[in-house]
Amino acid sequence: MITPDAANAETMDELRDFDLRILQPRRGYRFSVDPLLLCEFSGKSDGRIIDLGTGCGVMALIMARMVPGSMIVGVESREESARLAERNVALNGLEGQVTVISADILSLKGLFPVSSFDLVLTNPPYRPLGTGKVSPLAGRDTARHESTASLADFLEMAKYLVKTAGRICCIYHVSRLAELIATASLLKLCLLRLQFVHGRATGCGRMVLVELGKGRNGELTVLPPLFVGSGDSR
Repeated sequence: MITPDAANAETMDELRDFDLRILQPRRGYRFSVDPLLLCEFSGKSDGRIIDLGTGCGVMALIMARMVPGSMIVGVESREESARLAERNVALNGLEGQVTVISADILSLKGLFPVSSFDLVLTNPPYRPLGTGKVSPLAGRDTARHESTASLADFLEMAKYLVKTAGRICCIYHVSRLAELIATASLLKLCLLRLQFVHGRATGCGRMVLVELGKGRNGELTVLPPLFVGSGDSR
């Protein structure tokens, strides 16, 4: 029976809409609304899905519930988080659908052939290394800062992994949207959809949901904004 590890101060949280139970650290990096928004934005996608930076596995598990016929890989660079994600997969009985690997995204070309996936999901760190406050809590700094891979690294690997005519969906901070678009353009990734996330109707957008296509052309669609309440979304 899988239960929270009292020695590591874990909690078990429920996502009732998806019939999921998620173990995560009481202190340290805990998932926020971002992965839920990204899964909803990406929609149902049959075939093979990869989540770059899966953390405790929450996004991979949500997609498994949304698309029961899909096969999902969660990639996590922190060994401790990867093992926690594996426990969450087992806790929810999804071992036959979700696989977790502990690896830096820069090493994935040695693990997967080009064009292996129909959909790539990622919630990359949005703060450049050396900026902002450094958190003393395990995992938070890695999740927020580009400590092991840059935005360009994430997009370049996403392009390698996704099939031609496949999709790449990510959520990112609006302050770096111009950089994201410029980097995608250099990689010849087509910008297909944008959706801005606001804390309140009168506030500025804080995060942005982005869909990119490989080997595709199309007009950009800007979806109506999302309002998710007050507070930092990550």
